[in-house]
Amino acid sequence: MAELDIRQIFEILPHRYPMLLVDRILEFEHMVRARGYKNITYNEQIFAGHFPGNPVLPGVYMIEALAQLGGAMILEPGEFSRKTPYLAGIDKAKFRRPVVPGDRLDMVVTMLRHKRNIGWVSGEATVDGQFACSAEIMFSIVSNPRMFGPRSTVLHE
Repeated sequence: MAELDIRQIFEILPHRYPMLLVDRILEFEHMVRARGYKNITYNEQIFAGHFPGNPVLPGVYMIEALAQLGGAMILEPGEFSRKTPYLAGIDKAKFRRPVVPGDRLDMVVTMLRHKRNIGWVSGEATVDGQFACSAEIMFSIVSNPRMFGPRSTVLHE
């Protein structure tokens, strides 16, 4: 199982700041399983409005972080390399613990099934070993004709 740093994640995922929600991938087995994390900092733009004075990471961001980790597991290496994963569905989502600045959102995704360019992953996120959220996430992989050449590693465009 490989480990991927942020530079390698930039090469796999099309997401960029402020929407890249995976900081590091600790374990990676193509089309099988991935484990990674997102450091939650007060500097995240979302905390300016959710909720001022009581910052809480929205559940949709946790689901998106799981989906991105799943996307990385699916895209590289292999037939889907350099394509774009789209979130196509969410089932069985559960949220149990608020995630706040200073937390590290530890995530694990596992491939449930895959057929052509459609697939399903199961994901779970924890903070300090406490369950934060889980979901089954459906994805669709598409070619993106608007992406030319290698993806930019520029943080701010």
